[in-house]
Amino acid sequence: MMQSTVRRLRLPALGAIAAIATLTALTAEVGARERTSSAEATAPRDGGEPIMAIVSIKSQQITFYDADGWILRAPVSTGIKGRETPAGVFAVIEKDKDHRSTLYDDAWMPHMQRLTWNGIAFHGGPLPGYAASHGCVRMPYRIAKGLFDKTRIGMRVIISPNDASPVEFSHPALLVPDAAAVAAAPERAETLAREAAEAAKAAVETKKSARKTKREATSAKATLRKMERRKSYADDDLADAEKAVARAKSDKAKARAEAWKLKAATKAAEAAAKLDTAKGDATPKIEAAAKAEVAAKEAASRKADLAKAANDAKLAVEPVSVYISRAKQKLYVRRNTHKPWPDGGEVFDSSIEVPVTIRDPDKPIGTHIFTAMASDDAGLRWSAVTIDDGDDAKDALDRISIPKDVLDRIAPTALPRSSIIISDEPLSRETNYRTEFVAVLSNQPQGGFKTRRPTVSTFKPWEGGGGFFNFWEQPSPDAQSGDNRRRRRRHHGKPGLFW
Repeated sequence: MMQSTVRRLRLPALGAIAAIATLTALTAEVGARERTSSAEATAPRDGGEPIMAIVSIKSQQITFYDADGWILRAPVSTGIKGRETPAGVFAVIEKDKDHRSTLYDDAWMPHMQRLTWNGIAFHGGPLPGYAASHGCVRMPYRIAKGLFDKTRIGMRVIISPNDASPVEFSHPALLVPDAAAVAAAPERAETLAREAAEAAKAAVETKKSARKTKREATSAKATLRKMERRKSYADDDLADAEKAVARAKSDKAKARAEAWKLKAATKAAEAAAKLDTAKGDATPKIEAAAKAEVAAKEAASRKADLAKAANDAKLAVEPVSVYISRAKQKLYVRRNTHKPWPDGGEVFDSSIEVPVTIRDPDKPIGTHIFTAMASDDAGLRWSAVTIDDGDDAKDALDRISIPKDVLDRIAPTALPRSSIIISDEPLSRETNYRTEFVAVLSNQPQGGFKTRRPTVSTFKPWEGGGGFFNFWEQPSPDAQSGDNRRRRRRHHGKPGLFW
């Protein structure tokens, strides 16, 4: 009787526990949604195209800026302890509307915008109100979706350990474009591209012609050598016949030797005539081949020169990014070529890398990002963001001497979105031919760069897998409404990616 009573009491008790747990989860959900909603803000004006995004790890917030200031603020969730989102300077290098992680168990990362090829990006994801990711920057799903088509490859992304924002800034060391050069750049790029294409075509035709004339000259030389050998054989035979005539004692021997001499003389004469003909045929062909070879070399040189000029002209209509590293005492320049790479992303030109003079090179300089926000009467309107203290932004620029030949190449056509980054840090190993600059603060944790093997789990609580679970570990409503076949499909990450 007592056991029966206990069983009857246990069922209501369990039901009450379940109800309390469900109510707690729903309360947490509502509270989190309110926190998320209250942390979002939109500028009271029409926003333009985003130029930069700044993530504050401290405040768990991302702010997007256009040419006129901030346009959107939203909460984020950065990396947990041990998997911290690295602080530093990045740029968007790839976009994938429906990305699935090849590292984190096929995790859905909608509207992903990649910052490195080793696992750092921002994308839509659940936001618990604190750092909870494995290194990425999660944003509200609808914010990630709304921004996806508005950003472009190369957009600056700054991840700061503390709150940071751009301030208007001017300094004589910043790039000052030449209005006439900027205006002429597109037409110049088009003209040089056409001339480069014509030069490439001419180089191909000239090379074909050189090959043809070389084959003809080679054949003529072979014929000439053959005629020379025949002439030599005929001369030797005539010489032998003449010796035979001189040695002959009897009339019969003399007659036989004379006949040999006559025949040998005839052959020698014929060989001489054929040799003269072969020389007459070979000489112009050999000369033509030599001229064609020179022309081919000149055409190839012209092709290379025009290709370089066309490439420089094409790059001149792109924003330019400059990175100055105190650690390496070097200056680097990069521009996006917009050439797609088979494994994903686009190729960035990195043809300029030179030593740079930094006054007091042993003194910390900080990390400062100077961005050309828009054109103005003076050339460009700049902003400055500092995310690692050393010198202030002005003093940092005062200590830098950019080589004049570099300035002459990049300043005249500098455009809005161009940037100069000064940092104590060397370029990160994450920087490669498919990135702009990646620089991380060495005094901040970088656990988000760690990788692990994907795990296999059959526990899917949203499919009725027993037990209570935290609301924030659920997939988004969109992820759940898409049927489970998506979770079983093969990974479609690109070769060489770690996530």
